[in-house]
Amino acid sequence: MTSPASPPRAAALLRGGAPRIGVLAVQGDVREHLRALEASGARGVPVRRRAELDDVDALVVPGGESTTIDKLTRAFGLRDPILARLKEGMPAYGSCAGMILLADRVLDAIEGQETFGGIDMTVRRNAFGRQVDSFEEDIAVEGVPGPPLRAVFIRAPWVEEVGPEVRVLARHEGRIVAVQQGVLLATAFHPEITGDTRVHRLFVDLVGSSTGSRTTARRTTASTEGS
Repeated sequence: MTSPASPPRAAALLRGGAPRIGVLAVQGDVREHLRALEASGARGVPVRRRAELDDVDALVVPGGESTTIDKLTRAFGLRDPILARLKEGMPAYGSCAGMILLADRVLDAIEGQETFGGIDMTVRRNAFGRQVDSFEEDIAVEGVPGPPLRAVFIRAPWVEEVGPEVRVLARHEGRIVAVQQGVLLATAFHPEITGDTRVHRLFVDLVGSSTGSRTTARRTTASTEGS
């Protein structure tokens, strides 16, 4: 007999309707992501505690400072639960610092810095320069319909290399700036601050497809066990 999911997580998977997507709220541009998620048809929820993480279908890791977010998730007791949820297949989206935290490997990391991992890629921190080197650029993102996105790069990383299962969604001047691996999505830029919600809609659709599949599998398992 399979072990049941924890009650909050089972409720999150089976409730139906709009997906409940958490935004890691220990540091960074949390409010902007929450607004973009709500505008994209999801229910956005700030996540600072284990119980809040247990009750969401997916997680956004926002832009900010990757080293600070790493330290604060440890202080809040969130690091190990996040790693566990990612291992279980929870969808996640990381922008800028979030891209670094979803990377398996980081170049120019500070001593002791760790990531959540999940995407088979090598990311270089602050690759596009310091705060004064921030810039905006129109870029086309695979899977995002319509005209190119206005992408905002602030102390942004770029992706040096990807593994065979990683899909490259966008480049800027030859550098990889958006990727997807399964239910994990990451961008080097900040779509949450432009008012253009197309990247968030892409993620919400990904979450909807993922939770729908897991709900179907859970119900099939329950039906088999009950027969």
